[in-house]
Parts: sequence; C-alpha cells; structure tokens
Amino acid sequence: RRYPTVEVRAETFNGSTHVPVPSDSAFLKALLFELRLIDGDIFVEHRDSCTRINHSSVYSVRTEGGDLWPVLAFQKSGLIYACLPLVEETLEPRPPLLTVSGLSQGLALLLGIVDYISPSRKNEAEMSAKIGQLRNLLIQACPLGTPLNTNIRSLNSSFDDIQEIPTDENQPAWRSNTYKGKPQVNVCITEKVKCMQYDKRDVVDVWQVYGAVNCKCDIEGSAPNVTLSLNLPTNGPPLQDIVVHHCVTSIDPAMLMSSSAEPLDDSVYNGPYKFPFIPPSDSFNLCYYTSQVPVPPILGCYQLIEEGSQLKIKVNLKLHESIKNSFEYCEARIPFFNRGPIAQLEYKVNYGQLDLSREKSLLVWVIGQKFPKSLEVSLTGTVSFGTAGEEHPTNYVCSGNTAYVKLYFRIPDFTLTGCYVDQHSIQIFAPGKPKITASRELISSDYCIWNSKAPAPMVYKTLLD
Repeated sequence: RRYPTVEVRAETFNGSTHVPVPSDSAFLKALLFELRLIDGDIFVEHRDSCTRINHSSVYSVRTEGGDLWPVLAFQKSGLIYACLPLVEETLEPRPPLLTVSGLSQGLALLLGIVDYISPSRKNEAEMSAKIGQLRNLLIQACPLGTPLNTNIRSLNSSFDDIQEIPTDENQPAWRSNTYKGKPQVNVCITEKVKCMQYDKRDVVDVWQVYGAVNCKCDIEGSAPNVTLSLNLPTNGPPLQDIVVHHCVTSIDPAMLMSSSAEPLDDSVYNGPYKFPFIPPSDSFNLCYYTSQVPVPPILGCYQLIEEGSQLKIKVNLKLHESIKNSFEYCEARIPFFNRGPIAQLEYKVNYGQLDLSREKSLLVWVIGQKFPKSLEVSLTGTVSFGTAGEEHPTNYVCSGNTAYVKLYFRIPDFTLTGCYVDQHSIQIFAPGKPKITASRELISSDYCIWNSKAPAPMVYKTLLD
C-alpha cells in the first residue's frame, strides 16, 4: 500500500535530496537483492562488504533514483514484511535510528500484521484469504499513512462491519471500543536470552537479553490514563534500546538515549522506568528493551570427537548461582546433521533423562524442573549411525565435527535483568478499584553451545597481538 500524502511530506522534508519510491515491482526486486534473496552468491561491494554489516532490520535499498532509507524489513515463516517509514527531518546526515519515531510505529504495524497472518501459515488457502483482506484492514489501521491501531486481529475485514467513529472526541483512535465491567489490568514481562558459547580461550562467548512488556487493560472510559513503572534491583543492569508503543503519552528522554551500541557509564539511566499511556482496547506490547547482563543463566561445555565409525560426546551444564532454580521445563537437544539414523547409543547421565527422537537423529536430554543441589549436570555417551537417507537432517554449517547443543527452557516468575512491575506503583485514573495481575518469565532463544573440539561460526573473536 502506498500513501501519496506521505510521499509528498517526505519530498518536502528532503527537497532536492529526496529519493522517490519506485514502482512496486522495482522496489521488490531491489529489496530482494538487498536481503540477498536474489544474486546472493555474487559479491556486490556496496551490499556485501564488511562495512555494511547490519545489526538491525533497517536497510538502505539501492534504486535507480538513489538509496531508499530507512526500509524496515524482516522475514517470518516464509514471508517478507516490509515498510518505508517517514523520517520527519532531513536525511543528510542520517539521523540515529532511535530518534526516528516512524520506525517504532512501522515495526508495531508489521508485528500486528505478523500476528494476524501467522496462525494461518500452514493453511495456504486461509493465508491467501487473509492477505486478500489486508488492504481493507490497512484502511482502518493506517488510513492516511499513520498507524492508528496496530492490532490488526481486532479489526473487521468487511467495510459493512466497521463501527462508526466514536462520538467522544477525547477517545483516541487506537481504542476501538469501550469496556464495560469490572476493571482489571494484566501485565507480563517476557525476557528472552540468546547465547553462543564456544568454550575456547581465543573466542569470547556472547549472549543477549531482550524483553517485552505485554499489557491488557480492561478499563471503563473513552480515554483512561494509566501509569506503569518498571523497576530494577539495586545492582540490576540498566534497560537499553527502549522502544515504546505509540499510546505512551510522555516519557523521560534519558530512557531512550541508553543504547547497547555505546559502552555503559555511571550516568546511564537505571530507572524506575515510568510509562504513562492511554491503553488500546486489546492486548499490546507497551515497550521492548535490551540489556547487558554480566553472565548467561546456564554455562555449558560440549565435546564431540569422531573415532572411527563412532562419535564420543560429552556435555556439562552448570546453572549460575544467581538464577532461580525452578523451571517450567529445561532440556538440551543434541542434533546430528549429515549422518544416518542413530543405530547404537550408550550413555550415562548423572541427572535427568535421555530420549531418542522418532527420526533417530536427535538426542533430547530432559533435565526437568530443577538442577541438583550442585547446580551441575553431565552427560557422556558413544553414538554410532546407520546409512543416511533423504529424511535425515542436513546442515551446511554443521559439517564434520562442527556441531552444537541447543538449550530450551522457561523460568516463570523470573527475569535475567531482575526487571519487575511493582503492582502498587500502577496508577489508574478511572472509577473503581481494578484487579492488577503482574507476571514475568525468562525464555531461551537460540541458546547454543558449540563443540569445543571443532571450529564453529564465530560471532566475535578477540584480536590477538
């Protein structure tokens, strides 16, 4: 969908340096090229040089008329979601991403579309029908180029069902209806931790924490005001790269200036983080953030050595003492790529249970809901394989002894940053005493421990003099 009014505003801001948006087909071709989905095997300096390493989903797309920036694009379940946000200032020099409010609005809109389409990704006919309805939905969600309601699922796909515009002039556009009943507020902080561990002297392990604060506010009134505070423990690492929902009415600029790209200093803002807002009618993510925590929750070591027709494996895992030892689930999965089915397995575990997948290409070590008192668990074993078939998994990265263990876990009522919502600090300027529910959780995401006896893809490597 194109918005001529937005394109006119962009031209007004940039004058002679304005880059016009090309035709849909030309833009798509340029975007696929930038995402390396076409001509990915050819080295193109402006796209593939080391100076163009991208650390976000924001791209500069080269067209005949010049470079379009910022193009927000990402892939999800075989589809590409993309938009070109308006930058309400000149583009030369390029402003920092955190100052471009259109990026957070565009991301919220794209995530709303993902949430609308993703449940149908396994049913091609249903997905096609939903994509066909998107144009009508976008007229409601983003009528003149500014997102008014990013919860696409809450909108009606037929024009006949569209409700009249609320007569209350104070009701914001993102409150599609008014609630009647007992007031209640549900808040959930979800933190995800990514990790790459190598157990090598010359390679630094890396990990990253990113969180989202989801809210559902059932409150009467056309424009109820709510203030929610996120708090950290005394020595908790500060929240960084904070992106807020467009319903937030005001915010301390110091919160938005803390960036993970810059080294931490004593002046960094460490809370409490206050968010005054007028909530949408449906569930929404109030904010997103990252944080630089000092240690990953589980430290691991994986060794895989090939001896003749057998593989010898050894896995050690240790839960850090600062982590809550109470899991909803915790398991380590050990895949074997580019090999046949597991024909023989001999193993010893000092804790938990080891299972073999139905395809016989994956070992699942179920650790359970607690680590032992020592906080350490270990697995040793010998594996041999049969003849490989087409049904067994392949991986171009994991060839030879290059392999990994992947951890899956969820810790309820815990966050790695220590971030929490103080229920008593939630202020609601509306009649009635609301019921407030606050929860939090830590979930693993791409938590890999690479075989220390073989080379592995390096995210970061120290420079040795």
